Amino acid sequence: MELHYGINDLKDIDFMVFLPIVLPVMAVGAILVFLALFDLYRHRKTRENALIWMVVIIFVNTLGPILYFVIGRKESKRL
Repeated sequence: MELHYGINDLKDIDFMVFLPIVLPVMAVGAILVFLALFDLYRHRKTRENALIWMVVIIFVNTLGPILYFVIGRKESKRL
């Protein structure tokens, strides 16, 4: 009885089956990144750490825009 899979077993997997699951997740992530960058650009004068937020939004994929909308937008309400 073989308990592990080898690299040759990957050729038997039909990756197109996962496409309906992966595409909506990627689309939501891309929309979140776009909306967060657009909001950051619109309010760039009132944001103190705009460059840092841009790096977080781009490189922390789905979690970055969520953090921006929860934490980063509160900065402008102080002014």
